[in-house]
Parts: sequence; C-alpha cells; structure tokens
Amino acid sequence: MHSIAARRERFDEGYYRRFYFDPRTRVISRRDFAQRARMIGALMQHLELPVRRILDAGCGLGWMRAPLLKAFPGAAYVGVEVSEHLCKRHGWIHGSLATFRTRTSFDLIVCHDVIQYLSERDAARAIGNLGAMSRGALYFHAPTLEDWRSRADREASDSEVHLRPAEWYRTRLAKYFRHAGFGLYVRRGAPLMQWALESAEHVSTSDKAKKKRPGRAPA
Repeated sequence: MHSIAARRERFDEGYYRRFYFDPRTRVISRRDFAQRARMIGALMQHLELPVRRILDAGCGLGWMRAPLLKAFPGAAYVGVEVSEHLCKRHGWIHGSLATFRTRTSFDLIVCHDVIQYLSERDAARAIGNLGAMSRGALYFHAPTLEDWRSRADREASDSEVHLRPAEWYRTRLAKYFRHAGFGLYVRRGAPLMQWALESAEHVSTSDKAKKKRPGRAPA
C-alpha cells in the first residue's frame, strides 16, 4: 500500500494532530500510553524478567518513554521511528522496522500499533528483526482483521492499514516467542515459568496425543 518513503511523509505533523492531539478525533491519549506501560512493567516484574535495555520500536511521540523508565529505573531507552518529522523533533533513531536491526540486544521491546502499516513482506521482516534483537520479551500489538470487524471504532480509527488475521501474527511471532498473555511475548530460550492456567499458550491433552500418535499402530 505504501512504500517506506511514502510512510515517512505520511506520518507528518497533521497525522499526529489528528490521531493524538485533537480531542475530537484522537484515538489514544498520553494517559492510555502510561497505563499500557504500567501494565507492561507489572507483567515483566511478575515474570521476574530483568530490564536493562528497552527498544521502543515505532516510538512515535515517545509517550511510553517516561512511564517505562519509571517502571524500570536505570534502564537505557532507545526509540526508533520512521517519521522524519518526529525524529528531528525528539531525536529518535530514524528507520523502518522492516530494515532496522542492531547487534545490540534488548531485554524489552515495545512494538505498539506499528506493523499494520507495513506490507505483508515488510511486516514478516520486521517480526524477524524484532526476534533477532530480543533477549527478553516483546510487547506487541497491532489491530487485526477480527478487531476491525467487531471491536474497532471505524469512524475514529485509521483505515489506511493492512488488516491481517490474528493467526497471521501468532504464527510468525511463535517462531521467536512464547505468548505469556496480554500481548507480552517472551523470547524462546529466556527463562519463563507460568502455571498452566496463567499461560496464554495452551495445547489440550487430546492435541498432544494427536501429535504423539504414530501414523500406523505398532504390531
């Protein structure tokens, strides 16, 4: 739908005025970001996952920066953003998640309402990059096709996005992460202990039996 260059131009001052600042048309507020950051902090602390480095992947206005640093005192924060307008104003690293990857790994990556603006190929690349840079957990959110059909306020929401089934995201995230619940995905290999009824991932006893069942019964 949009090239990377077109997306950079699209996320200008007018875009943020409409969706973030104008009380008549905004879809989210600074308070909403603070609440989400507190939730992320509580989940990470509950799972006893230490946070020393944070990547805000598609940080926008940076409204999660202060509440995240409050939740994780002493942590280093890195913001990456495709909007040249915001990078010049706030000093974020300029880049697209489809191509951004560093050798530095992060304990917590936040990717909130970003991937829906990428084409299918670029979105898959972005998830791969997030997986490569994570050593702890990823908080991930993107509106899905199911959300648009039954949950989203269509009059207020940005409709110029790529809507995909939730399963499209789950399948690609599962390659790198385990879903701990509430949008928090823990990197495979990182320590994670959850009681059975706490985990968002569930495989029934019958499903396990099917996986173990041989194609042919032994003689």
